[in-house]
Amino acid sequence: MAANKAVPYALGAAGLGAFLGIWQAAPSFGFISSALLPKPSDIPAAFVAEIKSGLWVDAVRLSLEHYALGLLCGAFAGVVLGILTGMSARFEWTLAWVVRVLRPIPGLAWVPFAILWFGVDQPAAIFIIAIGVFWIVFFATQGAIRAVDRDLIEVADAFGFSSGFDRLRKVMLPAALPGILVGLRTSLGQAWMSVVAAELFGVAGLGQRMTQASSLLATDIVVVYMLTIAALYGLMDTLFLAIQGRLLAYRP
Repeated sequence: MAANKAVPYALGAAGLGAFLGIWQAAPSFGFISSALLPKPSDIPAAFVAEIKSGLWVDAVRLSLEHYALGLLCGAFAGVVLGILTGMSARFEWTLAWVVRVLRPIPGLAWVPFAILWFGVDQPAAIFIIAIGVFWIVFFATQGAIRAVDRDLIEVADAFGFSSGFDRLRKVMLPAALPGILVGLRTSLGQAWMSVVAAELFGVAGLGQRMTQASSLLATDIVVVYMLTIAALYGLMDTLFLAIQGRLLAYRP
């Protein structure tokens, strides 16, 4: 039984090892220039150099600030409007054409306005991240509210939870919470993509440092920051799963 449980980990380790081996071999044997693709063995030294220079710490700190504020703003707006449109058909009809017009516009298309309105500064990055997060959370929340079993609402009415707020607090939110959390978890990754996109245009952070390094063909440093983003996302996702487990502990 224990051996069977170890098989996925062994296969995963083997796959990762093969990937790193191929990556190391490609520039080592001249299949591709090391200036275009650094060897994995070069990455630790570049990482240490970035930390010693203080650039890595500053870039991570700034990007985490953009990330947290943009995620918070976008998720809050998405949950609130998702609940309102999910519970009220009239409110949904009022916003229907606004949503249809704005939803297809990608977050990057708002970059010129973000720069014009906020300058090349933190608020511009927060704005871009919030837009990217908003739509994911909005549709997840709206769908989760709509999917609440109508029988639960009838039971709530029978127990006297007739006001909209009481019904939302006692019935709708607990029933819709798993679906809302799915949207929030998805938005964690979308927010990191938006962070890099926003910072590539000059806002200080991980994206800006990647742009600076690539302009100097310092591809080992670019990879350092790519792996940093992957590690930060993995940490955020792990923490979110722990919080989600506690919030949904009431479920069988």
